[in-house]
Amino acid sequence: MVSNDLRLRIRDRSVFIFSLLVPLALMGVLNLSFGGGGTDSVDLQPAVVVASAEDSGQLGDALLAALDTLPMMDVTVTRVAADEVSGETKDTGAELGLILPEGFTTAVTSGEASTVEVIEGDVASIETNVLISVVDGVLQQFAAGTVTATAGGVAGLPEDELADLAQRTAAGPAALTLSEGQASAEQLSLSGSLVAGQTGLFLLFTVGFGVLGLLAEREGGTLTRLRSAPVAPGTIIWAKALVGFILGVVASSILLTVGSLLFDVSFGSPAVVGLLILAVAAAATSLTFVVAKLVRSAEQANVAQSILAMVLGVAGGAFFPLQTSGIVATLMDFNPISAFIRGLGITSGGGGVADVAVPLAIMLGFAVLATVISRLLPDRGARL
Repeated sequence: MVSNDLRLRIRDRSVFIFSLLVPLALMGVLNLSFGGGGTDSVDLQPAVVVASAEDSGQLGDALLAALDTLPMMDVTVTRVAADEVSGETKDTGAELGLILPEGFTTAVTSGEASTVEVIEGDVASIETNVLISVVDGVLQQFAAGTVTATAGGVAGLPEDELADLAQRTAAGPAALTLSEGQASAEQLSLSGSLVAGQTGLFLLFTVGFGVLGLLAEREGGTLTRLRSAPVAPGTIIWAKALVGFILGVVASSILLTVGSLLFDVSFGSPAVVGLLILAVAAAATSLTFVVAKLVRSAEQANVAQSILAMVLGVAGGAFFPLQTSGIVATLMDFNPISAFIRGLGITSGGGGVADVAVPLAIMLGFAVLATVISRLLPDRGARL
């Protein structure tokens, strides 16, 4: 029965339309509507720095070289006279102007106070802020040289050694380096949420093809002949449910794979993602038992399945996350679609099987609860 039903469903164009084509098209539309995925990366534009060339020492050159060799953005350093920096910055639209005082290197290495004047461009930009941060960081390193020279003087070092010590401290590499990283927030990007949400939503429609096939055979009169076959009681409805489960697993796997390629998102380990797909497919399939007990016709089943899919899908965040609190938030946490999306967020951050234990438990618990409820509901004629 399962093999025969699968062949029939594969030949049915509506399965491909509602299980694959429609969700993929909807993913694309929503992705474009919300600005292409909401990535967190920022592309820095090329910048121009107008700087004075009054200081001919090593530290002045080191400061400008630090700006000229930034790895995250293209910076052009233009050197002019100190009295021309302000006007040149405004006239050329440069992001930043720097005035290094004459004798800057000598002042720093000897422990004397020195001031670097910073002139921001007319248009505030993130590039300007980045450049100012770099200048500030380099000057702090230079200040460490001054502190070193002062400490050396207190310690009684010869004066001819203090300048060399301060210069080596200021111009040398930092004792500590900071590298920027990104911690896993266990949250999907906007594109990832759309792919996961639409996959979960249309999974609820896909698994419904099993119970629809059962009720269609009941209305067509073929169900009576199936019941007369030498099979155990309940085998037919379990076979129809298994058809829906298989279709749901296959369609969800395809949607996540194609969606991740089209929208450049990653859901983590395929093995762990596969467990989440099996669990959410089981939860979705369990609803077919409830629907089969409550309806009398395939038309009623189609309506009931659509209502359940939209309610669970929207509440689970298939289109956008819902901000709730209190008992409502607690109830929504037990939504299998919400648990599925949350599980994919964990795997996308590198989580393993143990990390997705709670979402898996929610989805499997939902499947068990729905199955038990279906056994307790009054039979309206759809159940064998």
